[in-house]
Amino acid sequence: MAKDKKVRADFRKNRSTRTRQTDWTQQFEQSGLEEDKIVPGERISGKGELSRRRTVRVSESAESADPSSLGVVLDVDEATCLRGRVLSVHGLISMVRLDDGRTMQCATRRLLKTLSTDQRHVVAAGDLVVVRPVEQGAGNEGIIERIEPRRGVLSRTSRGRQQVIVANVDQALIIASAAEPRLKPNLIDRLLVSAEQGKIRPLIVINKIDLVDPAEFQPLVGVYAQMGYEVLLASAKTGFGISRLRVRLAGRQSVVAGQSGVGKSSLLNAVDPGLELRVAEVSEENQKGRHTTTTAKLLPWEFGGYVVDTPGIRQFQLWDVIPEEVAGYYRDVRPYVSRCRFPDCTHTHEADCAVKDAVADGRLDVRRYESFCDIFRGDLD
Repeated sequence: MAKDKKVRADFRKNRSTRTRQTDWTQQFEQSGLEEDKIVPGERISGKGELSRRRTVRVSESAESADPSSLGVVLDVDEATCLRGRVLSVHGLISMVRLDDGRTMQCATRRLLKTLSTDQRHVVAAGDLVVVRPVEQGAGNEGIIERIEPRRGVLSRTSRGRQQVIVANVDQALIIASAAEPRLKPNLIDRLLVSAEQGKIRPLIVINKIDLVDPAEFQPLVGVYAQMGYEVLLASAKTGFGISRLRVRLAGRQSVVAGQSGVGKSSLLNAVDPGLELRVAEVSEENQKGRHTTTTAKLLPWEFGGYVVDTPGIRQFQLWDVIPEEVAGYYRDVRPYVSRCRFPDCTHTHEADCAVKDAVADGRLDVRRYESFCDIFRGDLD
């Protein structure tokens, strides 16, 4: 049996009132000293409810598998709890599918919500959780007591904090459209970097190929294929490429990501008609997609495995990637980094830069290099 231990954990500042009163002089000048209102046990050290660190009991057997995990795995009485996976998060309520097949509406334990973390929300779709039922038996409400360490995380920066889009996946379907709306290679590159960072296998799918001549995309497909990325051409409307896509999804834990209007939900419906996801047409005025998926939602396949459908992305700012790390996430740039004259070369303006030389010689795609420079400078689009 694994032993438990206690650790000091960082917490956010509580929203409760201060334990220590700071207006003694003002009160004395206005009404004098009222001894019956003095709290004998009042702390004057500033700690108590305002303390930012607390001792919590954690499980010694569980270690964080990803930096996006909460850092502590709380010890809970598993004899009274159930295990499950988060299907979706709606504000303060998370829908959890238990291991026995039941679905439960769960709130999150306050201790978890007040942990000091860079994450906007502590619970994300795909999380493995330990749930304590509010009522024993057939009740459908519970409390998330613990979030297990994550792996395979896809996240981005949102309002200066980390937004975990999905956790515990092994494959990312990066969906783009051949037309309506136009394909954005730079967005594909950002999603590839995030997948590399989260140790997720990327699969690029170009939808709506029936609207164009497929030969137009062969140069782009060739660039990604030379780096080892698999690219599939598909059409949710005609069914082209759907059977190949279904084979690559079977038995895997996947997430779909891409801009609004590229047909993510349409592709999922074509792969598994039983999902019956809502779809909408692209706006004719601005060629932008309409949001039909409003929150990340885990969907089980009828042929095994599951997929997480996510809302459309119009801007994808990488999380926790410093400029010096960008080259390491670009498979085509990485081989040339060690050949530069200067060890701290940024590959943007220095002389004797092997990366720039590779671009000039045609060994490195110009568009990919420009995409690298955009991320290095911190451009959002």
